Amino acid sequence: MKLIVGLGNPGCEYSYTRHNIGFLAIDKLVVKFNLTKPRNVFNAFVWETAINNEKVLFCQSQTFMNLSGDAVLLIKQFYKLTLEDIIVIYDDKDLAFNVIKLKKNGSSAGHNGIKDLIHKLGSENFLRIKLGIGKHNQIPLRNWVLGKFSADQLAIINNDLLERVSQIISQYLVQGDSFDKLMSLYNGK
Repeated sequence: MKLIVGLGNPGCEYSYTRHNIGFLAIDKLVVKFNLTKPRNVFNAFVWETAINNEKVLFCQSQTFMNLSGDAVLLIKQFYKLTLEDIIVIYDDKDLAFNVIKLKKNGSSAGHNGIKDLIHKLGSENFLRIKLGIGKHNQIPLRNWVLGKFSADQLAIINNDLLERVSQIISQYLVQGDSFDKLMSLYNGK
C-alpha cells in the first residue's frame, strides 16, 4: 500500500498559494488516475484506488500546514504503513521555481509542515518530492509562501512542473520504478 500526500492549507483563501503546491499536485494526480469525490476522513481528503493490484491513497491534509503530521499519522497507524510507503509532496523555498528534487529523508530545513511530520512520525525517513517555489529576499517568508502564483507561473506549473510530478508518480506506481531510480532520473533536471 502507498500513501501520496500533498501538503497545503485548507480553505479557498489559500488556493493557488505557493505553500499549497502540494495540493495542486494531488489535484493533478486525482485527475490523471480518474478518481472521484474524496472521503473526508483522518482530518484529510482521501482518494482511494488500486494500481497494479496495490491500494494507493492520495491525501490532502485538512489541518493547517503546521499540523500536517496529524492526518498522516492517523492514516499511517490505521493502515499500518511503513515510512517507505509514504511520499510527501511540498513546496521548497530553497529550490528555484519549477525545479523538482526527490529525497529519501532529511531535516525539515525550516518547513513547518515537514517539521510537524517528522515530530509526529518520530522519524525523518519518509520519501519526499520537493517542488521549488524560489524565494524573494525583499518579501518576508510568511508573506512569500502564502502569496499566490502569478498567471504565468500557474501556466508553467500546470503545463510543466505538475506534468513531471505526474510522470514521477506514474513511474513509481504503474511501472514500479524504485525511488532511487527516480532520484537519478529527475534530480538536477
